[in-house]
Amino acid sequence: MSAAVPNILRTASDIVDAGLAPRERLKTLEQVAARYAVAITPAVADLIDPSDPHDPIARQFVPDGRELQTKPEESRDPIGDDAHSPVAGVVHRYPDRVLLKLVNACAVYCRFCFRREMVGPGRGGLAPAALDRALAYIGAHPDIWEVILTGGDPLVLSARRLREVVRRLAAIEHVKVIRVHSRVPVAAPERVTAALVRALRSDKATFVVLHANHPRELTADVRAACARLIDAGIPMLSQSVLLRGVNDNRETLSALLRALVECRIKPYYLHHADLAPGTAHLRTTIAEGQALMRALHGRTSGLCLPTYVLDIPGGYGKSPIGPNYLSVDGATVEDFNGRRHAYAAADSSGANTTAVSNS
Repeated sequence: MSAAVPNILRTASDIVDAGLAPRERLKTLEQVAARYAVAITPAVADLIDPSDPHDPIARQFVPDGRELQTKPEESRDPIGDDAHSPVAGVVHRYPDRVLLKLVNACAVYCRFCFRREMVGPGRGGLAPAALDRALAYIGAHPDIWEVILTGGDPLVLSARRLREVVRRLAAIEHVKVIRVHSRVPVAAPERVTAALVRALRSDKATFVVLHANHPRELTADVRAACARLIDAGIPMLSQSVLLRGVNDNRETLSALLRALVECRIKPYYLHHADLAPGTAHLRTTIAEGQALMRALHGRTSGLCLPTYVLDIPGGYGKSPIGPNYLSVDGATVEDFNGRRHAYAAADSSGANTTAVSNS
């Protein structure tokens, strides 16, 4: 691993000086950093092995010249947030839940981020008047059952700011669930203080969803930070992005998912990487993702298995895209060893129409 880094790395020169990239790459890194935000915290920098040119942590956070290559199918808003934003800071794509984007900054900036054109230092967050309008929108729509705090990363905010937002959301009678999506427990576990944990608690059901992509991210400090949330009665889920060269093999993905469950974190989503600009080198194919899910099925506890999803470009929402084990006519089903078995289906009268057998 790298030598301990005392400060957040925010420039190409910082990254080179810390030994996380060779000096001959400096000019290219500067070009990438001029277009997309860069930040690597000490906790993340310490995970990177600079002697490994294919280090899976570096691939997620150290800028790469290939980010300057944009494919025709890529988009600045690949999942269509803008089309479903009735007021600033709110995305209302699904009937019963909304995103509330409190801030446009993150503790670290992932090189595959689907909001990479919208986040970064100096972009700020919701001003008080804009937050008032966002909360008024939520309050005026009784179909909203769940509010998801996102951004940016909401846990970069102070405990005081978070407490105020949670308090105001909890005061809306029809909001029953508050969900917080964050990379902070991995990127800066020291920020998960007792005060922050208290700020997230209310009389509404509250969940924290951790973004983690590689088992090495779950250090002792990260596990302790997550335990502080869970022990305080805040359940945790996880979401991961399937990334080429990071977690696109059964051994690594299985180790990540098992480690999460060992931390009392339920794997929730495995995202197919979005069509964000300059991220083609990190995307797998859907067929590769489906093959991975097949490889995990039956060989990894069901507690560990997330739903493999694609966020449909254009703002049409997430759809599960995992492999299918049932034949088109419903007459046979495949087990985890690849063997097909007849299924005893019933017709509308309730009579069995297919005998059970192995093939």
